Amino acid sequence: MQLNMRVVAEDYRLGDALSPQRARGELKLALVNDGGAGTRLADLYQAGCLKIRFPRAQDVGTFEAVTLNLSGGIAGGDHLDTHIHLGANAQALIAALAAEKVYGARVGESARVETHIHLEAGASLDYLPQETILFDNLWLERNLTVTMAADARYLGVECLVFGRAAMGEVLRHGELRDRIRITRAGQLLFLDQTRLSGDLAAQLSGKALAGGAGAFANIVCVAPDAGDQLNAIREAIRHGGGEGAASAFSGMVLARLLAKNAASLREGVVKILEICRKGRALPRVWQS
Repeated sequence: MQLNMRVVAEDYRLGDALSPQRARGELKLALVNDGGAGTRLADLYQAGCLKIRFPRAQDVGTFEAVTLNLSGGIAGGDHLDTHIHLGANAQALIAALAAEKVYGARVGESARVETHIHLEAGASLDYLPQETILFDNLWLERNLTVTMAADARYLGVECLVFGRAAMGEVLRHGELRDRIRITRAGQLLFLDQTRLSGDLAAQLSGKALAGGAGAFANIVCVAPDAGDQLNAIREAIRHGGGEGAASAFSGMVLARLLAKNAASLREGVVKILEICRKGRALPRVWQS
C-alpha cells in the first residue's frame, strides 16, 4: 500500500505557525509602616511573567522582597512594567533573584522595561537588581523613574555586562536606550541617559565610553547623610580590580565602575553596597 502525501507551500506558512511569543509582565507593590508593627504589605498585583516572593528578612524592621522573571530573559517585543510604592517611614529591600539576560531581537523590535518607584516622607528603599547581561543584536529600551520625598532614602544599583566573556561573545550590533531619572521633593536631582546603537563593539572600545571593559555599574545613594560615605567608597574603588570614580553632591553619592568581566565588577559593587548599607549584610540572593 502506497501513501501519497503532498504539502502545498502556499497553504502552509512556517512564519505563521511559529509566530514569536512575547512576554508581558506587570508588578505593583505597595508597602506601609504601621508604627510598632513595622513595614507590611498593603497592596500587591502581579501578572504575566513578573513575580515577587517574600523571604524572611535579615534586618529587623526592614521588609524584604525578591523579584523574578519567569520568562527566563528578555527578548524583542517583551514588555515588563513594575511599580513600587513605599508609604511614610516604610523600609524595604528589594532584590532580583538572578541576573537578567537580554537576548538578540529583530531589528527595530525593541523590548521595553519600565520601573517606577515612589517613596513618601521618611521611607527607605534599597533597590538591588542583579546584573543585566546583554547579548549580541539586542534591542532594549529601559526606564527607571524614582520620585521621593525630601527626607526619603534610596540606594540603587545598575550593572551591565557586555556579553558573556567566558563564551567568547562580543557585542557587534544592537541598540540600548537606558534612562534613570530621580526627583526629590519635586525637583530633578539626577538624570542619566545612555544610548548605544549600531556597532556596539567599536563604541564600547572608546576611552570616553567603556575603554574595552566587559562590564559597567552605576551605584546611586540618595540620603541626607549620603556624602559621609564618599571617602570610604573612593578607597574601595582605589583598591578594587577595575576602574571607577565617585562624587557627592546635593545629598547624593554616585559611583561608576568599569571592570574586565562580570566577576570583577560584582566584587567592586558588593564592597560599595556594603559601605552604603553601613555594614549590613546584602540579601541572600547577592551572596550566592
